Amino acid sequence: MKTGTSRTQHANSRSVERQWLLLNADNQVLGRIASRAARLLMGKHKPVFTPHVDCGDHVIIINAEKVRLTGRKMQQKEMVTFSGYPGGLKKTTPAKVLAKKPEYLLEEAIRGMLPKTRLGAAMYRKLHVFRGQEHPFAAQKPVLIK
Repeated sequence: MKTGTSRTQHANSRSVERQWLLLNADNQVLGRIASRAARLLMGKHKPVFTPHVDCGDHVIIINAEKVRLTGRKMQQKEMVTFSGYPGGLKKTTPAKVLAKKPEYLLEEAIRGMLPKTRLGAAMYRKLHVFRGQEHPFAAQKPVLIK
């Protein structure tokens, strides 16, 4: 049996160091940037990733209105929401959502990739999506991710 002092590192809420990261959605494919953001929010890019701890960083996404979808998904894909009431089913296309509220398209894509638990809700609260170049988090000095 091998003896040694090296042990597996497990993160906890006190030991996690969070960064502020900036992603530019200009001419990026929706699913690609969403999966990248979800990975950063969960903290899977860190060597101390622990599944039951929120290890992720704050993610700022700018230029949400310039995100693109491949193929004919912009007109053919259906986004469905249901209010829970009879007749409360609403269907729309990504093109209409992008024209009205482009942040919603990215937020929903990323939310679908996060865990469906209280931990996933905590991760989602660290996501900040904006249309245009401007964002109010300049004081946090976010690092641009290519």
